[in-house]
Amino acid sequence: MTRLEHALHLIQTARAYTLPVVESIPSGDWFRQPAEGVTHIAWQVGHIAAAQYYLGLVRIRGERPDDARLITPEQLQMWGKGSTPDPDPARNPTPDETLAIFHRVYEQMLSEIRGLTDAQLNEAILKPHRLFTKKYDSLLWVAHHEFIHVGQIGLLRRLFGAAPLFG
Repeated sequence: MTRLEHALHLIQTARAYTLPVVESIPSGDWFRQPAEGVTHIAWQVGHIAAAQYYLGLVRIRGERPDDARLITPEQLQMWGKGSTPDPDPARNPTPDETLAIFHRVYEQMLSEIRGLTDAQLNEAILKPHRLFTKKYDSLLWVAHHEFIHVGQIGLLRRLFGAAPLFG
């Protein structure tokens, strides 16, 4: 298995784990927050999309003018690092819109990274990150980051009274 195949495998495995968890949550619960009000499903899903845009596209090939068709600057601000989840559905994209962005960014990222060579994976990322400097490591972090957030989504599901999906 090449390093690119390994990175793709991890990214696709993370998504295969995430999708059934996300899809099991009724849209009526997407903006529900535990009493402490820390986060909600919609923000978690949007945040995964925003992170994949930055980690799997921007750090690999830079920003492009047509990237706003994938995820808008407003959505990146809403879901990006340091943002605060807003529980008001009226101030957020709907769950269906959020899922469409989630899928669109993921598919674009896979489409673009599939053609990377091993030499390109060794190149420095285009935007600094405190944990890594190489494109290969940025792609590995795509998968690790998604697993972190699906864990939070799973916890929210359980707090809402849902049974575990995987045993």
